[in-house]
Amino acid sequence: MLRAYLEGTGLDIQIYEPAGAPGRTSLVARIEGTDPAAPTLCLMGHTDVVPVTREHWTRDPFGGELVNGEVWGRGALDMLNLTASQAVALKALARRPGGWRPRGTLVYLACADEEAGGTLGAGHMCKKHWDALRADYLLTENGGVVSSHDDELHVTVHVGEKGVAWRRLRVRGTPGHGSMPYGSDNALVKAAHVVSRLAEYRPAPYVDDLWRTFVGTLDVDDAMKTALADPARVDESIARLSPGTARFAWSATHTTFSPNLCRGGVKTNVIPDVVDVEVDIRTIPGDNEDEVRRHIDKALGDLSEEVEVQKLFSKPASASPTGTPLWDVLGRVVDAHYPGARLLPRMIVGFTDAPYFREHGAVAYGFGLFSRAMTAEKMSGRFHGNDERIDVESLALTTRGWLEVCELFLG
Repeated sequence: MLRAYLEGTGLDIQIYEPAGAPGRTSLVARIEGTDPAAPTLCLMGHTDVVPVTREHWTRDPFGGELVNGEVWGRGALDMLNLTASQAVALKALARRPGGWRPRGTLVYLACADEEAGGTLGAGHMCKKHWDALRADYLLTENGGVVSSHDDELHVTVHVGEKGVAWRRLRVRGTPGHGSMPYGSDNALVKAAHVVSRLAEYRPAPYVDDLWRTFVGTLDVDDAMKTALADPARVDESIARLSPGTARFAWSATHTTFSPNLCRGGVKTNVIPDVVDVEVDIRTIPGDNEDEVRRHIDKALGDLSEEVEVQKLFSKPASASPTGTPLWDVLGRVVDAHYPGARLLPRMIVGFTDAPYFREHGAVAYGFGLFSRAMTAEKMSGRFHGNDERIDVESLALTTRGWLEVCELFLG
């Protein structure tokens, strides 16, 4: 669909598909700059979405319906709003009379696979087809949320993200007849204890300058701000925040463990001998593979010796600096729409495809531009949630934002 939308504009469009992964296609389109020494900016959005439970939605999750000024559908926020608005901005630039020939090069990447870790999408493109990108700077998901505190406006730009370390914990037992459970070696029972210990585990908090900057924008009193910035008191202070803010605050300051999938057993009357528990682990900066294992061992205690840990997927935490020419341009664009607003650098607690670009030396930010109606609290409930939707005002703001960034940054 994106290829059909962009064809006929004179853009150089290429499609890439990893060997052995049919359907995991990514699209690259570019407008070549006139100055080889000028920077290359990549606008990147992913095209895949997470699954849905249709019966829990008010409307068709794949209907793309426009209702009361909002577009409904899975991916409306994560992140097809940005993927689509980037394509609209790219096409508008390409169709300008006489052609738009900036100094710097503009690259558009619509990539597959992000929700599965990005290995077959942005990871494949950066590893195998970097020459098609050669990006010095990247804009991708997901910033642009407007907030106010003490009569000051802030607009979020994500400058870094936590790492991810998905793990499968295999718990073994001894099979037997379900009618005689007394004294049995039931792998599912042991797995239940494993899950409980992971859920109860409390690693040491991580407090850095990004977190302290964010705390300064919270609508809480000074005593609470001081406590939230104190590693010795941050845990107890988070518990006194609103539920939505507390969830983010805990994830922003801790390596987290979320047991989300369990498989085991063969029949109702057979005691299971193998149970697999898959855990979504998100790591703070500095937590490497060895540290992840240390966390698991500490959480499980005496159960650790009975658990086999299998690596599913890993990406370390990463971040980009703020003192860059692109950061200055983002500030000018935001000020044009929200006069006086300051950019608020944040670390995203989920993962994106940005680290693949950072590994190649690119500066990567999560950006967008949302309406005042799209508060952080409202958006957090819609990401991967039911009735995902976005307002048209935000779509218009973000599209204009891409246009203005390209014009100002690429010249």
